[in-house]
Amino acid sequence: MRDFVTRRNAFSDAERVALRDALLGSRFVARSPLMGTFRASRGFAFIFTHEGRAALEQRFPFLGPYLSRVLDPQSARGLWPWRERWWGARPGRPRPNAYYLNLLLLDAGTEVGRHIDATLQEPSGVPGATPEHVSVLYLQVPEKARGGALHLLRDDRTVGEVKPRPGMLVHFRGDLQHEVRPFTGGTPGEQRASLVCEQYTFPPEALARLPALRIQSKAGFAAYLDAQRERPADARAELQREE
Repeated sequence: MRDFVTRRNAFSDAERVALRDALLGSRFVARSPLMGTFRASRGFAFIFTHEGRAALEQRFPFLGPYLSRVLDPQSARGLWPWRERWWGARPGRPRPNAYYLNLLLLDAGTEVGRHIDATLQEPSGVPGATPEHVSVLYLQVPEKARGGALHLLRDDRTVGEVKPRPGMLVHFRGDLQHEVRPFTGGTPGEQRASLVCEQYTFPPEALARLPALRIQSKAGFAAYLDAQRERPADARAELQREE
């Protein structure tokens, strides 16, 4: 099985720019809601389940095309065992049913230290839960930036390194260690932007512990009041303000 697969032009420039502008222009952008090695980053995040996807797309329609492509099992089929890639997925193959979607903004010189994604471990109540796979779409990479590679490891041994470029989509196995090395250069103040989707498969009892849709942000309280007023009545979402 492969540890990671890349698609260099998974999204056209027009699609990428539209998605980037919608996300970076959101009132929810603030210091990252993630802890630890992500403290120096900015962004906001969504927790959602398969059942909550429709509400997410209704509340944020610009995410619809992205979700259709990235959550399609065929998009990450390169991670399947070779027999399944050749003959097709085995009957009953588990499909992800819960997701953590995170906008990650990094300044020049900022790194993300080595870790394994497990963001939904605590809310699901499943010890040791890791994603089936993680999907990263690069929305913005400063034109003259140097460095900034995604470094992938298993048991502290390098299995690959991905040099980011705008429009590239990367899928990697959810049990891999990974880190983001800092970049230098580029226009002063220009950030690198990526959209990271952790894709999990949970049994029904664990899935029931997760919200159908929750927004995580450290934005000010005014952003939450505005969001509540603008939210469609049938697009139910929890708004979790992180202190």
